[in-house]
Order: sequence, then structure tokens, then C-alpha cells
Amino acid sequence: MRKAINGLSMIVADELESDPLSGNLFLFCNKERRNLKALYWDKNGFCLWQKKLEKHRFPWPKNNQDAIELKQTELDMLLKGIDFWNAHTELKYSEIT
Repeated sequence: MRKAINGLSMIVADELESDPLSGNLFLFCNKERRNLKALYWDKNGFCLWQKKLEKHRFPWPKNNQDAIELKQTELDMLLKGIDFWNAHTELKYSEIT
């Protein structure tokens, strides 16, 4: 989590193959899941903010997907520490009896 705006925007462009100037919010979390950084472009410059938890950990996907698109409600839950990834198991049925 030593990277600042330039380093994180390079990760967005090179590794995620996305446009850091798109206005999308990009989230980065450290291995211990205690630090979270958010990067986005706001009209005339980049914004970077960080949240550090003193207790507990951020919920984060267990698999190593490069990018996951979140809805606003999911972002709110993530910042509050609610693990919506594991909240409920999805049920799939093939027929109704």
C-alpha cells in the first residue's frame, strides 16, 4: 500500500486494462485487509483517499479476480465492514414442485 496516485493509476491502466480517467472509483486493499485506498478522476484531477481499520478487516473477495464491479449499496456495505460476498448462499433450482 505504498503506491500513491501515479502508481495506482498505472495499475488501473496496465493490469486492469481500464481508463483511470473514466471517473470510475477503483479500490485497492492490502494483504492484511486493513487498509483500503480509493482512486478516481474528478473533473480536473485525481482523488485518492484511504481508510485504515484499527480493528477487524475489510471484507474482500477470496478469489484473485482482477476487478469486480460493485453497486453503490455494495460499496457502502464494504466500507462499513459488511461481508456481502458471503452473506447468503445463492440457491438455484431447475424446477418448482
